[in-house]
Amino acid sequence: MLNHPILQKLQKCHNLNTLKQVHAQMLTTGLSLQTYFLSHLLNTSSKFASTYALTIFNHIPSPTLFLYNTLISSLTHHSDQIHLALSLYNHILTHNTLQPNSFTFPSLFKACASHPWLQHGPPLHAHVLKFLQPPYDPFVQNSLLNFYAKYGKLSQSASHVRCSTSFEDADMSLEALHLFCDVQLSQIKPNEVTPVALISACSNLGALSQGDMYSKCGYLNLACQLFDVLSDRDTFCYNAMIGGFAVHGHGNQALEMYRKMKLEGLVPDGATIVVTMFACSHGGLVEEGLEIFESMKGIHGMEPKLEHYRCLIDLLGRAGRLKDAEERLHDMPMKPNAILWRSLLGAAKLHGNLEMGEAALKHLIELEPETRGNYVLLSNMYASIARWNDVKRVRMLMKDRGVDKLPGFSLVEINGAMHEFLTGDKAHPFSKEIHLKIGEINRRLQEYGHKPRTSEVLFDVEEDKEDFLSYHSERLAIAFALIASPSSMPIRIIKNLRVCGDCHVFTKLISAAYQRDIIVRDRNRFHHFKDGSCSCLDYW
Repeated sequence: MLNHPILQKLQKCHNLNTLKQVHAQMLTTGLSLQTYFLSHLLNTSSKFASTYALTIFNHIPSPTLFLYNTLISSLTHHSDQIHLALSLYNHILTHNTLQPNSFTFPSLFKACASHPWLQHGPPLHAHVLKFLQPPYDPFVQNSLLNFYAKYGKLSQSASHVRCSTSFEDADMSLEALHLFCDVQLSQIKPNEVTPVALISACSNLGALSQGDMYSKCGYLNLACQLFDVLSDRDTFCYNAMIGGFAVHGHGNQALEMYRKMKLEGLVPDGATIVVTMFACSHGGLVEEGLEIFESMKGIHGMEPKLEHYRCLIDLLGRAGRLKDAEERLHDMPMKPNAILWRSLLGAAKLHGNLEMGEAALKHLIELEPETRGNYVLLSNMYASIARWNDVKRVRMLMKDRGVDKLPGFSLVEINGAMHEFLTGDKAHPFSKEIHLKIGEINRRLQEYGHKPRTSEVLFDVEEDKEDFLSYHSERLAIAFALIASPSSMPIRIIKNLRVCGDCHVFTKLISAAYQRDIIVRDRNRFHHFKDGSCSCLDYW
């Protein structure tokens, strides 16, 4: 796509006259009606003709959020155009159907990290909390960190990690801990926010020895003990506890906590509904989740928001009720955003509904053509049924649009130190020993009947697919933990992506063969492996 003649001509534009000529060609050929080409036109024109870029934008009948984000990002590269970017952002806020997403904020935070725009940063941070749902994009996290560091409030630059519940931002949490070390060395006095921030950072990393955060590190029983001794439990406390049960796959306990909360006279809020429906979705409690969704308006007088519809689509989709999920999505009172289409795509992938997956991806590419996960989900679906030409087609589309696949990595804590592994990693100092251990594990698990699920290999690779699976990042982390940690200690793994099916089976068998408890937190939830079974009951 980048080799298209129009795009090549745009790249060569360095003055307004040549730009107008290319724009005219786009108008006559109809390319000006396509979002992808429009985004390149806006990006190019904003570099030397911002007024013309705004004129183009103002003549677009219904600009998408992607086009808003494109022009905002382009304008923020020039200090004299930041006011125009902020004005466009205000247009999004007053729009009837659009709202900011993860691609809206990073360029704005970068622009506001200098005078005279500093005062706009904290309100933007408030908008992140209002409009985005955890897990937050690592680029949003990074832009917040950089802004507060330049804003002169170092402890707040660490405190933003409180908002995160995903391990996509594990690198950010490490950065927050390193930042705190710099604070100590520079003798800057931390304020009351700093400990809370560091606890959250440790919880994102699962680093129990460096913090005290219980449920996020897999110590749900300790979280329960702490909850039980609280004398004054409010809605926030209950939401945290329900969320703890949810991410650990204990749907029934989460529902019990939800009912207990109401018996104590506390009124559920929007966040309560989200975490409780999440628990139902990941526990297969479909009817219970539907009842809670319907109670929002019927009992509690709350209008469901986009995040509640996302939970609903996920609830139905995971249970295989794809037609119901699709109908609910189309019947929503507001326009579905990318998050909802992505939930439908994920459900279609899970249950092998290729037609629905392809339809969902079309909407996603229109809304978020730069988001890697959308392409990867469909690519994975094609790979699972060995449609390698389609896999290559999707990968080529990603390449044309400059979208890279997020590399998988896993973290494991050994004696207070975090060790990171990438898929196929050979950079670790004990790499030789780890790979020998992998071989031993594979031989031992054959005795337990393990047969690798090579459909999990997402490329038509020439080399041995079974060997390719053996070096997924969590397997390397587990192998190292078996070598370097006492046999009596649980192994705690953090993974930035969803656990694949073969690694899930593999880890269950390791827990039985080596008699080790293994706790894996992937991007969605905890998996507790013990004696050959998993707490998720293979429903994730």
